[in-house]
Amino acid sequence: MAAVRIIQVKVKPNARESTLTEAPAGQPWLAKLKSPPVDGRANEELIALVAEHLGRRKADVTLKSGASGRIKLVLVAN
Repeated sequence: MAAVRIIQVKVKPNARESTLTEAPAGQPWLAKLKSPPVDGRANEELIALVAEHLGRRKADVTLKSGASGRIKLVLVAN
């Protein structure tokens, strides 16, 4: 069975540039996204950003909860 990592991420859409900042244990990561929170575009960008940051494929990263909120739980398969 593949190991899964769960990351809590606080999202700020409509940012000037896309960045992902790791936080200390117990704190949510911060994702600044260029995309607006419309039609799932920000969620798609978040998945791509997390995958790139962790060196994973986009298929290994899924949104567990928070699709319409600012705080999201992201699953990353190892």
